[in-house]
Amino acid sequence: MSIKEPNMLRAEIESVFLLYNNGRIQEAINLIKVLNESYPNVPLLFNLLGACYKSLGNLDAALQMFETATNIKPDYAEAFFNQGVILKELSKLNEAIDCFQKAIAILPNYPDAHNNLGNALEDLGQREAAIESYEWAISYKVDYAQAYLNLGILFSKFDPIKAVDYYKKAIVIDPNHDAAYFNLASTYRHLGLKNEAIVAYEKVIEIKPDYADAHKNLSALKKYNKNDSQILKMESLLSKRDLNESDKIILNFALAKVNEDLGNEDDFFKFLNKGNKLRKKELNYTFNKDKEVILKIKEVFKTPLYQVKKPSIKKTVLKPIFIVGMPRSGTSLVEQIISSHNEVYGAGELDFLAKIVAPGLKESINNKNFFTEKAILSIREKYLKSLSSLNTSESFITDKMPSNFRYIGFILSAFPEAKIIHLNRDAMATCWSIYKHYFKSNGNGYAHNFKDLAAYYSLYKELMVFWNDLYPNKIFDISYEDLTINQEDETRKLLKYCELDWDENCLDFHTNTRAVKTTSALQVRQKMYQGSSEAWKKYEVHLQPLLNGLTSF
Repeated sequence: MSIKEPNMLRAEIESVFLLYNNGRIQEAINLIKVLNESYPNVPLLFNLLGACYKSLGNLDAALQMFETATNIKPDYAEAFFNQGVILKELSKLNEAIDCFQKAIAILPNYPDAHNNLGNALEDLGQREAAIESYEWAISYKVDYAQAYLNLGILFSKFDPIKAVDYYKKAIVIDPNHDAAYFNLASTYRHLGLKNEAIVAYEKVIEIKPDYADAHKNLSALKKYNKNDSQILKMESLLSKRDLNESDKIILNFALAKVNEDLGNEDDFFKFLNKGNKLRKKELNYTFNKDKEVILKIKEVFKTPLYQVKKPSIKKTVLKPIFIVGMPRSGTSLVEQIISSHNEVYGAGELDFLAKIVAPGLKESINNKNFFTEKAILSIREKYLKSLSSLNTSESFITDKMPSNFRYIGFILSAFPEAKIIHLNRDAMATCWSIYKHYFKSNGNGYAHNFKDLAAYYSLYKELMVFWNDLYPNKIFDISYEDLTINQEDETRKLLKYCELDWDENCLDFHTNTRAVKTTSALQVRQKMYQGSSEAWKKYEVHLQPLLNGLTSF
């Protein structure tokens, strides 16, 4: 202890620690409050009280206690660190950074503070500063596996090969680090290294048999036979009464894939329908929320917004190419083709635009004139700044976020020179592929119910008609089916629209080694193949509600 307490208090504090470590949190809190009456200015007691409240999930009370501790003892590094942890959980990143920095100023040799500072900086998009913080953590603690893992996660976004090295370093330090193995496996999958990914996911399950995400990701890579031991493991895990809802959902999707491989059609749909039903409930999804967003966008664009004029365009070498459409419509394939060009960087699914535009949409509910010339220029500047953070030498950059179809009007207002490629694919093929895939993000809530899915698809098609009427000849429509049948002709049209010279590499897109972080990661490593848009017909009897909902398409 850093302060001189009477021996009696020291003994009582040890009792508090014992209660805390044994999970008897409320008893620990009660004892601390009794001690506070006799010893009202002992910072350690307030720090312990904060830890107790945090373990109960009462973050506001925990933060207040940690602040009290530092008010009493301004050089209390641990209490500043604890404040930072709480503030980060509350998404108050700048305040969290300030607390971690105070802890480090008091105690420079504080690896956990450096590591957590890196996490907060990364969340703010300050990549270089985050890397430096992780490296400081490792310099003070050379066997800091978690800092190596965090470096791997950070580098996986722009340098997956280096990320693999960091994950392996974490594993050398801790051979049973399940999170390091899991992220290693996922990076292998993104790089198209299927066998390596399978081995790593199997290691995760060996270390942590109840790691549902590892089971799910492994299921996407394997072709099952009825004797596969993993099947019994997943079934046993799913039968546990105390299994949380998220794991239950994930395992239902994984077992759906198993039964699809085994040809057990009824069980395939039993697990698939159950997983989707639970996922919709988990997301608390209602179709009206999506409908309101689309209607709001149309309201904003009743008349076209201000379009950035050449005099207002600051010189930039960046040339974004937006690839949009419904999920599972072929956007990953098109990005793989274009990014195989020697002048193009494939950035994948960027959330930059949504993060910039969505707050403005909310603001415009109360202020119908929110999207002024200034607001549109701000969208342009912020987006280009985000693209610059990718630090790539190529000037053409693909942004393959399918849901950006909602923001086409904002794109063409802020980037009149933008290239927008819209994927069209058979409606049933698209919606069936959506329904059978588990989406980790929360943005596709419509995917988990046939009625919602058909209704959302209708909204999407109506909005695309709206955009094409508002901005004629500004959007390049490409048919997924035509692309698979006439690969070279369609690729030539695609590159011409993007103002790119012909590059034979685009025909050999499957050899492109870039990381692909979508469910299509392995598919785009294969040569062009036809017939995938007919796959749903095998299950037509099970898909009648969806088919009926899409009759107009």
